[in-house]
Amino acid sequence: MSDVDRAFSGSIPKLYETHLVPLIFEPYATDLKTRVGSMNVSRILEVAAGTGVVTRALAAVANEGASLVATDLNQAMLDEAAAVGTERPVQWLRADAMALPFPDNEFDVVVCQFGVMFFPDKSRAFSEARRVLQPGGTFIFNVWDRISENEFADTVTEALAEVFPRAPPRFLARTPHGYYERQLIQRDLAAGGFTQSPDIVTVAARSQAKSPDVPAVAYCQGTPLRNEIEARGASRLGEATGRAAAAVAQRFGMYAVDGKIQAHIVTVKK
Repeated sequence: MSDVDRAFSGSIPKLYETHLVPLIFEPYATDLKTRVGSMNVSRILEVAAGTGVVTRALAAVANEGASLVATDLNQAMLDEAAAVGTERPVQWLRADAMALPFPDNEFDVVVCQFGVMFFPDKSRAFSEARRVLQPGGTFIFNVWDRISENEFADTVTEALAEVFPRAPPRFLARTPHGYYERQLIQRDLAAGGFTQSPDIVTVAARSQAKSPDVPAVAYCQGTPLRNEIEARGASRLGEATGRAAAAVAQRFGMYAVDGKIQAHIVTVKK
């Protein structure tokens, strides 16, 4: 993974929040909210919080008096999250998931939505999550399944391969959809010090938008895929986005579109 895969800057945070969050992240934020809400926890840490879709969900369900700390490596994403706001006070903190600035045994639960795939050293990040959990605490995160199980992302990736045949942008397949093998996840958790076997469940949902333009803009301009496109020609972002929208329209229709999304939810105890 290159640094460009982790660069959420410029207009990306705003487009991520307005386009990508409702398109693919909200169903799984609701899923995590339900799972964490069933736990009796008072100290919650979220890592790789992005623009705060899970943070907002957790703030709505956490027990009265519970503390919620939300971290991300990208300050621009945290700024967008803080601007959107939450129902209750949240501590926003820029922090690296591989070097968390908290003492041992500090939290009841550590939550991460679709951030693990971006960690350069996953077992190290898992070790840090384990370190800051109290004994018996829970680490819960989700990761996208393979790209073929996520129809809009797959369609956009194939469309961009036609725009840039000599060097197809592969960010979506390489990073967001590149960490789906259960055995690898289990091995990395064990390398991070988790001795209990994780519970891994696969959850499918539907991604819906009012037009094919929404997923095209969401992926091409609201993720680091934008950096990869512009590296091939700064003036070609509009062309690439238009080609992606046309491909989505051809596969799913010219008006409201509906596609499958699928992810693994991983839960493991310290």
